[in-house]
Amino acid sequence: MTATIALIDDDRNILTSVGIALQAEGFTTRLYTDGETALKALLDNPPDLAVSDIKMPRLDGLEMLRRLREKSSLPVIFLTSKDDELDEALGLALGADDYIAKPFSQRLLIARIRAILRRVDLSKADPTEQSGPIPDPIVRGRLELDPARHRVHWAGANVTLTVTEFMILEALAQRPDVVKSRSQLMDVAYQDDTYVDDRTIDSHIKRLRRKFRAVDSQFDAIETLYGAGYRFSDG
Repeated sequence: MTATIALIDDDRNILTSVGIALQAEGFTTRLYTDGETALKALLDNPPDLAVSDIKMPRLDGLEMLRRLREKSSLPVIFLTSKDDELDEALGLALGADDYIAKPFSQRLLIARIRAILRRVDLSKADPTEQSGPIPDPIVRGRLELDPARHRVHWAGANVTLTVTEFMILEALAQRPDVVKSRSQLMDVAYQDDTYVDDRTIDSHIKRLRRKFRAVDSQFDAIETLYGAGYRFSDG
């Protein structure tokens, strides 16, 4: 089935050029020039993924994402200006799945879109219909992580994660007390050979901690080893 991509940007030149590139790759596109119109459409008739600018009239991308995340886990890639580090950090903290700095190559954007859609497909697949062995659930202390069903529980409480967050947590939980460098976690979360800097992994870790602390204010199982990386401790 053809994936549908929503493109949201007040620059009509970007909408047109990116839309043409995506259609040439077999995607169906929907185009929006402001966040308010886009938000209603994303909720009423969700696409498979949204690509959005941050600075837009009527409703900017960050506020649009904040409202979207109250009701939906739809994958979102942000387009940002090259020097907008604060916007990138806020976007990831609010639940963006990725960001790409302008100016960007359409090839890079398409690679990111395909990577995220692959992860979403894997998370939705029926484990009983998968070929090969079905991975066993991972139990580490109060953590229960089911890779086959993309489910996570902490002390019995459900924790909803994006696909990228899930992959990072799984990599840490597979070998508790073993330090994973940012580079190793980037290899796990971004397997399409595209560039991702250290701040992206740090932002994902912050979001993971925030989500677990929402169900357990004392959560401290993901530890930072300054200068080395992160580890999961089930002690």
